[in-house]
Parts: sequence; C-alpha cells; structure tokens
Amino acid sequence: MAAEPAGAATVTKILRGLRAGAGALQHRRMSVKVSAVESHLAALRACERCPRMHRPVVVGRAVASRIVLVGQAPGDKEPKLGRPFAWTAGKTLFKWFAEAPGWTEDEVRDRMYFAAVCRCFPGKRPEGGDRVPAPEEITNCSAWLEREFALLRPALVLPVGKLAITQFLGERPLLETIGRSFRIDYRGHAVDCIPLPHPSGASPWHRMEPGRTLLRQALALVATHAAIKNACHPPILR
Repeated sequence: MAAEPAGAATVTKILRGLRAGAGALQHRRMSVKVSAVESHLAALRACERCPRMHRPVVVGRAVASRIVLVGQAPGDKEPKLGRPFAWTAGKTLFKWFAEAPGWTEDEVRDRMYFAAVCRCFPGKRPEGGDRVPAPEEITNCSAWLEREFALLRPALVLPVGKLAITQFLGERPLLETIGRSFRIDYRGHAVDCIPLPHPSGASPWHRMEPGRTLLRQALALVATHAAIKNACHPPILR
C-alpha cells in the first residue's frame, strides 16, 4: 500500500485532533448540563409552594435530554416508589414506547426528561378519585417547567393526557390533537409537540376507535422524530 503523502498525513492528524477536541468539549458541556439538571431537581424537591399538595415532590432522573415528557400529576403510588409513572398508567405508557420507538422502560427514563403539570400528589376527592390540581397550583408548578425548558431547550415535548396537552395547545378535544405534530412556542421556546392520551386504565379512549388508531399515528410520529433518533444514536466521543 502506498504511503500517505506528508501533507495529507498532517491534514488527517489535524482533523482527528479537531474531532477529538469537539468530542471532549461536547462531553464537558453535557456534564455541565447534567450537573445543572441535578441542581434544578434538588431545588424542585425542596418546593413547598402548594400547601394542599401531598409531598414529597416526584421527579425523574437527572437527564440532559432534548425530549421532555410532561405528565399530569403523580398518583398516590408514585411518591412511595419515588418516580413518575411508577404504577398502572406507567406500565401502559412504557408498553407504548416498547412498540415505538422500541425502548425499554430504563431506556425511556434515561433518554427522556420526565416533567409534569404538577409534581406532587394532589390528594383524593371526597367522592373518590384523584383531585384535579387547582389553577393556582398549576401556575405555581409551571415556573419549574419554564425553567426546565430554558435549561434543556427541548426539540420535542410529549404532553400526556388532557391536562398536560392543555398547557401547550389550549382546551381542545383529543380527536383534534392525538395523532398530529404541532410546532409551538412555549414561553419563548420553539418546539415540536406530539400529544399522547393518558394511559390510565380508567380511560377507555386509547383502547377504542378512533382513539386506538390515533394513538398509533402519534407513536409513529414520535418514533420518526429527529430528537428520538438522536437519542437512540448519541454521538460517539473518542
């Protein structure tokens, strides 16, 4: 094999050095961002803004992701188990993501940042069922979500359930939101929004037509989004 010309060898070394430097810089930036997410979550765990809410605050993993999943509010099991979507609805949600994009629960939790409209369990209604968060509680907690958008600058947001969808698209029927992708502006941040129905077993919407078909369309949109593909194949740092 012919030897590489001296000039070409020099260029090759320079390019390798640039790639290595860029990779190291990206690694440092990601480390700083994860550190910032950890600091944010520590402050969030200490929040006591809503006296009617039942603490502890429920948060996900400190993931520096450009995909943000926004749930509604934790149920009564999540505070005890210490993570969002830890019970029946979570099993259904992770089953959806196992179908498209084909991720395990651990992969979803490692590749998506889990947020929510409210981060504490609202408590039970006297007549049964979970209490819907009050408008002032939603407003209080929205400050944390706004801070997360500023910190993560997500490319994709996945609101799960009507309460979460309303925060991004306003009051609209599920038939007009599920199965579609929206380009929105949230607090000054342009982001793609793909709504999902709530996976609660109490709601038959996602198990009946047209909800079942619209859910499949939504999951297909999620699976093909660039942010999902980038999360599947992160850049290799050499």
